[in-house]
Formats: sequence, structure tokens, C-alpha cells
Amino acid sequence: MGISIQKVMEQNQGTAARLLDKLPNFVQENIVKALAYPYHYPELDSFLKCLVAVQYKQNKTGFISADAQHSRKVFELQSQLIVGKSTAIKQVEDLRLPLQSGTIFARHYHPAPNKKLPMLVFYHGGGFVVGSIDSYDEVCRLLAVHAHVQLLSIDYPLAPEASPYQIVQSCEDALAWVYQNRKQLKILKNRIAVAGDSAGGNLSAVVAQRSIGKAYAPQVQFLIYPALDFKSRHPSFFAYKDGLVLTGDDVDTVTAHYATQHQVALDDPIISPTYGSLRKLASAFVVTAGHDVLHDEAEIYAHKLRHHGVSVAYHDYPSMTHGFINMVGLSRTAKKNYIEMSKKFRKFWDKHS
Repeated sequence: MGISIQKVMEQNQGTAARLLDKLPNFVQENIVKALAYPYHYPELDSFLKCLVAVQYKQNKTGFISADAQHSRKVFELQSQLIVGKSTAIKQVEDLRLPLQSGTIFARHYHPAPNKKLPMLVFYHGGGFVVGSIDSYDEVCRLLAVHAHVQLLSIDYPLAPEASPYQIVQSCEDALAWVYQNRKQLKILKNRIAVAGDSAGGNLSAVVAQRSIGKAYAPQVQFLIYPALDFKSRHPSFFAYKDGLVLTGDDVDTVTAHYATQHQVALDDPIISPTYGSLRKLASAFVVTAGHDVLHDEAEIYAHKLRHHGVSVAYHDYPSMTHGFINMVGLSRTAKKNYIEMSKKFRKFWDKHS
């Protein structure tokens, strides 16, 4: 049984996975057993468990290797395979942003082009090493539609070729560009926020800190299972470092590509915003996945922000794993959770604008 499931998955990943998602939980759990998945995660969503069990059987663990170029190709290919049908949105346009730090690309999503809407500046995840505006296209479509915002997805430069200083500067300059072009972009009452998942959540938090007191500082930050602390290892790291989407080895590889190679101290706020200045920061909507090495550092950050007088909403999805917003094309539960948090985020933003 394990072998036949594996074959089907290899031949037609997206379609096979969507069929798997429709099976009852007990059948999914039996598939996990048949695949001899050795890890015990009783609370993990049974469909996501199937996906990681198949990956384990194929000897594909983690998603970032020492070879950054190869990791990027694999990530882009995987993203194409799992999308399914794209979410319809009224306007999607690719832009070139002529920033002080160099020209970068971005993709602008607008669900109601004739209306003034708030603007979400979105930084994609991928450990600072992989990911692009293409692999995050569906993630951005869903967020723009369900939060009812316009969204600008930023194609920032990647590590290890770019240093943390270059990457953060690009992201901050992109936010400043949005503020400078707020009239042309028809942004509602200067309502600009930053958002991102994983590495993108890190960049959102760093940019929010660096822009305190500046005209273009974001009103709100939407941090989706963000990486916030390169220095410390919390209990969730040891509990979930094996056999899931993001592994302990991935974290070590990212640390090498992003920090060590560029001689940045692990507690420098440019990469670890949990050690940065937290006063007068933008309100934060923080999301964590229960089965995630990064879970605890995000929860700790939410507590630290509150302690410093920042308005915080914190939502945990206990049965989800890191990367679940990238699985919306396969998992109905992941999609339902992502839509729910997008709507909750917009309500939070309205309350804090």
C-alpha cells in the first residue's frame, strides 16, 4: 500500500494529494502507518501527516540544502504542482520598483480596482533563500481577496548572494516606495501594513522596528509563523525538528546562508527582531502553527510586544505545521484556516487604524 501511494504521489502530486485530502481521517492515519512514518505527532492534521509521511518515504526531508540554486528550483516546481486552480482576483499587475537600493520586481493585487483600499506590503517566506512572487501567487491572491485589501508582493533579493543588510534595505525601501506612491496606488487614508510568513514574517518585524518614527512606518504588522530568534533554541525546536515541513537541519542551513556567511551576530536585531527595540511598534497580528520549530519564538515575541505596550492579537493553529499557507491548494483545512485568519486580520487592522 505504501509503495503504490508513493508511486501515485510521485507521478501526479497535486491531483493525488487533493484526492487524499478527501479521505476520512482514519484512512489517512492508516496510510501514514503503511508508509512506516516513524514520528509520533498525534495532534497533527492527518492529511498533512500523510504529506510528510510520503516525503519521508521519498527521502525528501526539509526544503533548503547547502545548494541554494537547486533548493530554489525544487521549491518553485513544488509550488507549481500543488496550486490547483488559482483564486480569481480583479487586477494583477507586475511592477518594477526603482528603489534607492536597486530596482526590484513586485506583483500588485487589487480585488476592487476602482475603490480605495488599504495596502498590505507582503514579504514571502522561504528561509531568505528560496521563494518568489510566482511561488507565492496563490497565497497573495487569497489574502488580498479575503482580507479585502490591495497587496504588493515584494521580490526581494535572496541569501546567500545578498546579505541581511541588503535584503532588509530592499524590503524597507519597498515600503517607503508604497508610502511615496500612496495617491497613485489609491491607498485608503494612508493605511499601509506589512505582512509575511516565516522569513517574510521576520522581514516584516524587522522593517516595522527600523521604520519606527518614520513617515512610512506601517500601521499594523501581520506575522505568520515568523522566524524571530536565530540565537535561542526553544522547546518547540526540539519537539518538532524532525520529519515535518521545516526541520532543525533547515534552520541550521538558513543560519549558515543568512547569518554566519555574512558574519552577522545571531542576536543582532537585523536578523533576530526579538532582541530589537519593541516600544512604539505597530500593532501586531501574530499566527503560529502548533507543529513548528518556530512556534515558541513567535509566542514569546507576542508576549514581549504586549509587555512593551503594543496591541497584539495572537492565534495558534494547533493541528497545523509550518508552511501550511503554502498548502492551500491541497488541504481544505489549511485553506479554511488561512481564509479565517485573513478575515480576522482585517478586522484587527480596522480596529487599530
